[in-house]
Amino acid sequence: MAGRPTELAVRQAGSPAAPSLTVTATPRPRTVLERRRIRLILDRLLGLRVDLTDWYRLATYDARLRPLAETFRGMKPPRFPTVFEAVVNAFACQQLSLEVGLELLNRLSTIAGARVETPHGTHYAFPAERDIARLPPERYRAIGLSHQKVRALLELANAIVRRELDLESVAVEDDPVARERLLELRGVGRWSAEYVMLRGLGRLHVFPGDDVGAQKRMARWLGRPQSLDYAEVRRAVTPWQPYAGLVYFHLLLDGLKQAGALESTHETVGSGARLRRYDHPRRSPG
Repeated sequence: MAGRPTELAVRQAGSPAAPSLTVTATPRPRTVLERRRIRLILDRLLGLRVDLTDWYRLATYDARLRPLAETFRGMKPPRFPTVFEAVVNAFACQQLSLEVGLELLNRLSTIAGARVETPHGTHYAFPAERDIARLPPERYRAIGLSHQKVRALLELANAIVRRELDLESVAVEDDPVARERLLELRGVGRWSAEYVMLRGLGRLHVFPGDDVGAQKRMARWLGRPQSLDYAEVRRAVTPWQPYAGLVYFHLLLDGLKQAGALESTHETVGSGARLRRYDHPRRSPG
């Protein structure tokens, strides 16, 4: 907050029907504005204000959707705290597996993010635009980012730092305009634009149809012998609109569960599941 790296720790208690969250901010917020900023970040990261009533009503009357929704009942859709972070995540994960993409993001945070020493070790913030803009291209290529990704990353960060681009304003645009503005960015294609619309703008009706992993998970869930293409994914999710993005999240969790990447805990809402691997470095909102 206010230029200070701030670490947030969130712990859930209570029953799945009446959960409560305890938030610890280090260092503690000094002003009401900082408290509101932390609340906004948590609302986005954890989907705290998303009402799932209609989603569960839809699942109740759908024989295929109901088991998937019940398995992860209570899961709120996550959203990156900024559109910038969503775009950078898209860059890192383009044409790569989830695990490899997240490893690249961990390396990016290590070389460019603010560093905080804690009793539990060194933690890194996700780098802000100015953090990324200050390093030369060679540093990013050294951690495994391709020439094309480095160029797109630096062009984006520098445009924001120079105030030539207001990326956060995309969030207030309707779908066609937001999509077009995202596609104008170097390195952003159809998959990246739809990924950012879901993960960065919170458009829960968007299912990134070019996501190869999602295509395979969808086919397996539907009992299809082969992976679906973009048009087939669009047709498949039509009955579950405006919640196609929630189907995307649930299928991702189902895939992680089958891979053994989730473990049981009594502290997580509803499904009792938490990520064991595939986690980002600890983030700083400020």
